[in-house]
Amino acid sequence: MIKHFNKKSVLVLTSIFSLIIVVQAVYAMNNEPGTQGDPLVTLSYVEQRMEQMQFYIDEKVAEAERNRTAATFEVVEVKAGQAVIAGKGTELIIRGGKASAITSELGGLSDVTAARDIKSGESVPANHLIIIPRDDGRGIKAKTDLFIMIKGAFYIEN
Repeated sequence: MIKHFNKKSVLVLTSIFSLIIVVQAVYAMNNEPGTQGDPLVTLSYVEQRMEQMQFYIDEKVAEAERNRTAATFEVVEVKAGQAVIAGKGTELIIRGGKASAITSELGGLSDVTAARDIKSGESVPANHLIIIPRDDGRGIKAKTDLFIMIKGAFYIEN
């Protein structure tokens, strides 16, 4: 009786397996090229996608070059009475001359060298790294002609 059961099981499993293979073959034969199941791609489509990728890559390279340029210090001459208003994260170092701090109600200038906050109207020491924490009108006012090294966004007011 056990042999009979095993033969039946083998016959049923073989039938199911054969049916699965036949169904897969029929499904594969019904997928026409160019349909949802087997899409075709034209040369013009590939060329269009390549142009889009090239444009994207060119934009990313240009952006990286702009960011690299902005990541270097620029020497700027500022005349007495002018103000340098800097954007958030801008770094500056006074190399020659005297200047005072322009702050906002949210705080002063971050003197990283001295590990302190410079308040409004205080003198900004030469050769100290100053970081502008926010884009809210902070900067320095030249008491005398200045030479500063600056990295980041800024503009000069008369």
